[in-house]
Amino acid sequence: MATPLSPQSGTPLSPFKTIAVVGLGTMGTGITEVLAKAGREVIGIDVSEAQAAKCVAALEARTAHCVERGRLTEQERTEALARIRTTTDLTAAADADLVIEVAPESYEIKQQIFRELDGIVRPETILATGTNALSVTRLAADSARPERVLGLHFFNPAPAMKLVEVVSSVLTAPQAVAAVTDLAIELGKEPVAVGDRPGFVADGLLFGYLNQAAAMYEARYASREDIDAAMRLGCGLPMGPLALLDLIGIDTARTVLEAMYAESRDRLHAPAPILKQLSEAGLTGRKSGRGFYSYAAPGSATVVPDALTPAEGDTKATGRTVRSVGVAGSGTMASGIAEVFAKAGYDVVLAARSEEKAQAAKARIGKSLSRSVDKGRLTAEAAAQILDRIAPAGSYDAFAEVDLAVEAIAEDLEIKQQLFATLDKVCKPGAVLATTTSSLPVVACARATSRPQDVIGMHFFNPAPAMKLVEVVRTVLTADDVHATVREVCTKIKKHAVDCGDRAGFIVNALLFPYLNNAIKMVQEHYASLDDIDAAMKLGGGYPMGPFELLDVVGLDVSLAIEKVLHREFRDPGLAPAPLLEHLVAAGCLGRKTGRGFREYARR
Repeated sequence: MATPLSPQSGTPLSPFKTIAVVGLGTMGTGITEVLAKAGREVIGIDVSEAQAAKCVAALEARTAHCVERGRLTEQERTEALARIRTTTDLTAAADADLVIEVAPESYEIKQQIFRELDGIVRPETILATGTNALSVTRLAADSARPERVLGLHFFNPAPAMKLVEVVSSVLTAPQAVAAVTDLAIELGKEPVAVGDRPGFVADGLLFGYLNQAAAMYEARYASREDIDAAMRLGCGLPMGPLALLDLIGIDTARTVLEAMYAESRDRLHAPAPILKQLSEAGLTGRKSGRGFYSYAAPGSATVVPDALTPAEGDTKATGRTVRSVGVAGSGTMASGIAEVFAKAGYDVVLAARSEEKAQAAKARIGKSLSRSVDKGRLTAEAAAQILDRIAPAGSYDAFAEVDLAVEAIAEDLEIKQQLFATLDKVCKPGAVLATTTSSLPVVACARATSRPQDVIGMHFFNPAPAMKLVEVVRTVLTADDVHATVREVCTKIKKHAVDCGDRAGFIVNALLFPYLNNAIKMVQEHYASLDDIDAAMKLGGGYPMGPFELLDVVGLDVSLAIEKVLHREFRDPGLAPAPLLEHLVAAGCLGRKTGRGFREYARR
């Protein structure tokens, strides 16, 4: 008999010609679709006849949609659907070369399935669990064939997501891992080999971050809308953490975190109490119609207003008039911020420690505007007008008449405090004084002045002309009208403002850097490689960059400084900087700027 060929590539199929999928929920249905499209015979098994019927209806609808979009021909659709049969009888798995179990995340349920399968399938059949939270080793040890049990963790939605984590335990035969890895490649997926620990790579990093976001919301540090907007706009993520928790299912997230905490005993993995409260109230996210947000109906993705939705234009104070802006500093951030204000029509004084530095910063803005002209984003005339609005100055005395002074100098508290003392002397009464610090206490800058009520944080993100987010940081001393002023200015410069209190990391860095630190710990512990971790987060989490790519771009010295500030502020052992990060910084390996960080780069 001729070897069957893959309909996608025309290459010979792996030994897995017939595959059983046990559990036909969202994930099981998605995996069934992937397998059938790739030419496999699929036996879908679920204890519920209704769920099996729902799976078939979903597959018919999704494949029809693929035909409409030109991704499948009508004949390919007919052939794919013909390769699928569903049943409620587990003994149907007797014909399978591979069984993929995607039942609910419960040891009791999964172990029962595996025990029954031991008496049904052939000796050479491989059993794969789709768990993302439970121990594959524990499931394998309970099987009569532990060497043929492994983890095969797809990501939701399975047809679209490229990542598949292939999880081996100490009991798994290498041949089984190799066979399943080959299958994943044939399915058009990108397999990552990982060891057995709760969460594996992608969820191991993702769920700690989601948990911290839930805790941040529970502490009323920031609103759900601001937390989600901050991570989308500040990090380029496809979804905010609270919206993602609603999509995953708050009960599912709680189960994953409990399994992770049982293994790590790291407080960052201890489920935030709000996850338990929402789960036990049945507010599990989209599937129930309500979680952190409220939805149009159970299963709907449409968010509807509820009691927590902020009202439009909900401001309690009127801001001060701002016509002119002073920007202190001559680096990339200072010139980027000056460009943003000038583009919005403000007269800008760009002051540095010398006239030469200020002129160099203005020249940098001129180059940036020229690039925009070259790309057709600005006319040459508009670029010239913007540049004319920027007046360079070699002394902060030039800030005498500005309505808003924005500090964008080195991230050193003593230097910032000296500058704020100077601004206090030179700026007119009523001028708003803002710091762009990303990690230092804003109130410490405020106390260096005689007018702490006029001081606020405006944390821009780099590059300032492109990044839409500004974290607006109030201290306990900031006046209401100062806060209102900065919110109004953010609207005029077309930035999305999010409110947060004056504590280390604000929203973005407080959630981002523990995630980066945990990624370093994974490498440090030889759990996974840099490349596999970066691939896992880009393919499984939709991140624009993997954690090690991002660390090398940010700078390892900058990252270490922020980690130290977070650890000092929150005193959580889990936030202590990973020793590997400290060693690289001590060795002068700071990332792209030095040509070597976690990876090596070609010298320019």
